[in-house]
Amino acid sequence: LPERSTNLLGVRHILLVLSGKGGVGKSTLSTELALALRHHGHRVGILDVDLCGPSIPRMLRVQDRAVHQCDNGWVPVFVGQDRAIALMSIGFLLEQPDDAVVWRGPKKNALIKQFVTDVAWGDLDFLIVDTPPGTSDEHISTVEALRPYRLLGAILVTTPQ
Repeated sequence: LPERSTNLLGVRHILLVLSGKGGVGKSTLSTELALALRHHGHRVGILDVDLCGPSIPRMLRVQDRAVHQCDNGWVPVFVGQDRAIALMSIGFLLEQPDDAVVWRGPKKNALIKQFVTDVAWGDLDFLIVDTPPGTSDEHISTVEALRPYRLLGAILVTTPQ
């Protein structure tokens, strides 16, 4: 692996959270899963690749924070006094939290790849990847970028309909 893509080598388990449609609770499940894992003593990260609807910063009440650069890339935002949850989201890169992200596929895919390779996660027990709704290019880009790191699995969120 190239040097810049070693940022995920300290992550033991990667879980994708997916669904075929929006509004089913992917971000809520990702957030609650991270909180539950943290409660059990695990070091947890959340990678919010829902570029058009980055809701996790708001759910964790850190939407006013900013990411910073270090030698290994972006430093995620740490949540809570114990700093046991690391979070990266496009929500931290927007001028206003409610700004719309209107990008075409290649730009979205490039940002997802940059999130995977250029965030300095450090040592984590779990990295939860919250994906956008549907089955778009973003999902393929995410899986391709994470392929070298052996995904633990995926959680498919559905509704009873």
